[in-house]
Amino acid sequence: GQYIAYVAYPLDLFEEGSVTNLFTSIVGNVFGFKALRALRLEDLRIPPAYVKTFQGAPHGIQVERDKLNKYGRSLLGCTIKPKLGLSAKNYGRAVYECLRGGLDFTKDDENVNSQPFMRWRDRFLFVAEAIYKSQAETGEVKGHYLNATAGTCEEMMKRAEIAKELGVPIIMHDYLTGGFTANTSLSHYCRDNGLLLHIHRAMHAVIDRQRNHGMHFRVLAKALR
Repeated sequence: GQYIAYVAYPLDLFEEGSVTNLFTSIVGNVFGFKALRALRLEDLRIPPAYVKTFQGAPHGIQVERDKLNKYGRSLLGCTIKPKLGLSAKNYGRAVYECLRGGLDFTKDDENVNSQPFMRWRDRFLFVAEAIYKSQAETGEVKGHYLNATAGTCEEMMKRAEIAKELGVPIIMHDYLTGGFTANTSLSHYCRDNGLLLHIHRAMHAVIDRQRNHGMHFRVLAKALR
């Protein structure tokens, strides 16, 4: 049979401000217990005292509207396709054509990182050129979600810093494949440096797709906030 259980933990078991420690304690080993055929975490209620130890998301939708100077309507954007295989120059051209054609923003896809056909630094430069050119021609503020996800936290932060230096208003991160600790560090950087942070949920279905085992996405969403 299936049962719903409510489990309470004392706050002293958790490190303040650490999503990593929170999940390590709550879902770290229990899902592998042989006595359980399946287990699913449906929700997570976090006491205000513990919530206050976290910084929270760096910015919200109002800040994005302020940066893009777009009010009173939906924001319109798209992901560049094909997402893999284009050279940096052709990728930048696609970004320009989309923004020049009327979109508010474009974005990298989740697995656009720094592959041999398009290194990240080249992509950043051509995308920044596309943004500034389309802004000059349309008189509107434009944006592009530059994917800063990398193999190490240090490399990820370097990419975020270059995006900031180029004046690109938005960066993105693959939340689950990149890791909770990396995501928290990047969130802090974005808050301190006025960058918008877009999160991609790549790999979520491995965790949340099965109805009787894993974790509901609302839990992962709460961890982001």
